[in-house]
Amino acid sequence: MASQFQLIMRSGPTPGAAFTLEGDQITIGRDSTNGVVINDAEVSRRHARLTFQGGKYVLEDFGSTNGTFVNGQRLAGPRVLKPGEVVSFGEQIVLVFEAINVDSGATVVSPRAAAVPSVPRPATPPPPPPAEYAGSVPASPSPAPGPMTPGGMIIKRPNIVPILIGVGVLLVACMCGAFFWWVDATFRWCVFFPFISGCP
Repeated sequence: MASQFQLIMRSGPTPGAAFTLEGDQITIGRDSTNGVVINDAEVSRRHARLTFQGGKYVLEDFGSTNGTFVNGQRLAGPRVLKPGEVVSFGEQIVLVFEAINVDSGATVVSPRAAAVPSVPRPATPPPPPPAEYAGSVPASPSPAPGPMTPGGMIIKRPNIVPILIGVGVLLVACMCGAFFWWVDATFRWCVFFPFISGCP
């Protein structure tokens, strides 16, 4: 019997959804590039990471704004998950970590069983589309993100135009002050400003 693991959403945008965990590293977040995507405003673009070590998954937070919790305790560092533990992202997103026991022999089909005609089952209508979740973030094309922090937050670059304008004004003021000082020190007021009273 081999064990697999999954996260079952208790509350959030898709209650009852099962996220099967496969791979050595799985990122969790709002961005579509994550292994587990949770479209909710409380979830950072890259919120947390699961790492498979020694047959167990280790959960760590990426420095998210709203935090990652296990059984109500906010993560301060990596934490080994045990089946049945409750994982929360922010206040509203709650998932349960579960182990699935897979019996490899149960999937083998005998030739005799394959020859038995199947009984037709009545067709079931597809489930209705899920209602729009209140906390979901609309999927709109976003501008190319700038540099990001480990918590998935975009670092905003300062607008340098006002800084350049301020430096230019300061430079012009200094040049004007230096010019008038030179005119005064060399007694050239009448050369540059002949209209001043007292100039020949």
